[in-house]
Amino acid sequence: MAGNHDSAGLGAARVWALIVACLAVGLVIAGMVALYGALPSIATATGASQQQLTWITDSYTLALACLVLPGGALGDRYGRRRMMVAGLLVLAAGSLIPLVVSGPVWLIAARAVTGVGAALVMPSTLSLLTAGFPASRRGLAVGVWAAAVASGGAIGLLGAGVLLMWWSWTAILIAMAGAGLVLAVAACTVAESVEESRVRFDTAGAVVGAVAVGSVVVAASEVPLVGWGDPLVLVLLAVGLGSSALFVAVELRADAPMLDVRLFADRKFGSGAFTITAQFLVVFGVFMLVVQYLQLVLGYGPLGAALAVSPIMVPLVLVSPVAPWLSERIGLRAMMASGLAVTAVGMYGLARLSVHGGYSELVWALVVIGLGIALSATPATAAIVGAVPAHKHGVAAAVNDATREVGAAIGIAVVGSLLAAGYRERIEPVVAALPLELRAPVVASPAAALAAAEAIGPAARPLVERIEEAFVHGSGAAAMVLAAGVLAAAAVVVFWAPGRVRLAAADVEAGPQTSELASDVAPVHVTGKAIEINP
Repeated sequence: MAGNHDSAGLGAARVWALIVACLAVGLVIAGMVALYGALPSIATATGASQQQLTWITDSYTLALACLVLPGGALGDRYGRRRMMVAGLLVLAAGSLIPLVVSGPVWLIAARAVTGVGAALVMPSTLSLLTAGFPASRRGLAVGVWAAAVASGGAIGLLGAGVLLMWWSWTAILIAMAGAGLVLAVAACTVAESVEESRVRFDTAGAVVGAVAVGSVVVAASEVPLVGWGDPLVLVLLAVGLGSSALFVAVELRADAPMLDVRLFADRKFGSGAFTITAQFLVVFGVFMLVVQYLQLVLGYGPLGAALAVSPIMVPLVLVSPVAPWLSERIGLRAMMASGLAVTAVGMYGLARLSVHGGYSELVWALVVIGLGIALSATPATAAIVGAVPAHKHGVAAAVNDATREVGAAIGIAVVGSLLAAGYRERIEPVVAALPLELRAPVVASPAAALAAAEAIGPAARPLVERIEEAFVHGSGAAAMVLAAGVLAAAAVVVFWAPGRVRLAAADVEAGPQTSELASDVAPVHVTGKAIEINP
């Protein structure tokens, strides 16, 4: 990239690349939550059960989690911009499938296709930035990117809420398709970035890794409903654990592994990946619970629910960009552990929500959760990227994204299943006394149950109260499990993460890569403890 500006400056091309990358990753994250506000209307329109509603949201995330590592490796080999454009086109095509075929099963399949496209987009966005920005500006770029990721969910909810004011839930999918096509065109104007050494794609690692992630996530979704002793759960767990062990063995023996598992021995890299997983397990479980609570219990519309969730963005936007700077001063361990602990406090607040509570009981918990995520998300991301050579930033980005999506997929699966199990536990004693025509919708999901009860009129008010109580019971149980889990994660980080470390990627030796965006960046090498910058 030609220019008269200093190599450490930003420049128009870098700013444009940052904008496109943040918009693209924001679309990926928004797609994960865009249908949350539409779940009640999807349930009544398609007859989807509560478990099917969970998979309508989680099939996207599961496909993304299974394929984001191969997506990052493909970007390194064939071009990160090329993979981002291809992924945006697949995402757009998958979003249009439900307009042609209908039914819960087809919607689940379409969301999975959309997730495949997202898996090509997400790692490309971060690796384009880390390869194209000079070391002195890389922390800023990562911070802005992390803020886009963190706020993408709330923006997706707001956009979906606006659309649902005038149109049906299919308008959300049309909007996603349109945004994907527009961003695909915009991405074509970004400079290409590709690893110079075109290593052979690790097919075995990609397949085994996808099987491992998929088996664990599906098992996690079934446990709350059927218990740990169920044969299907035991088989899935065995396949997941066996595939995970096989993945490690395959990657250790591969000449060009998709993921060098030895990286996890680095405390900065390993604890960063663990922290990101725990955070996203919580945040997408939170969105799933809170949006339904606002609509089903407090009576908010889709847009009102989205606006009510938006306070979680305030600490994310304000704190995320400065979090790496804070981390270098007080230590990575302190930042990540305190962020997880603060998140646990917010989750405990969600677990205490009641049927007769108001919005004031909810909003403080959302702000606290947002603060906890902001304190630890960006330092964890910077730790992952800064622990690998520059020519492997695509893989680092994919690991960063994979940990997010695995956490999100498990969080959605666990929360959805705990919510369904808790709701069914409380509502089943009521069902036997109901007329036959009410039993199926009342058992299926809280949204379908409330729609059926409201059709009866004021006489069904006692049933409505029981449905709301059953929902809050399941929601509270799910939130308490997440609170305990993220608090345990904070304790792990205290013993695992290093203290004060440098998070900028300047201390990592630059490897062989070709990037038009980074062509004027001085190569950086490490000599002992002194950093030499060779102009």
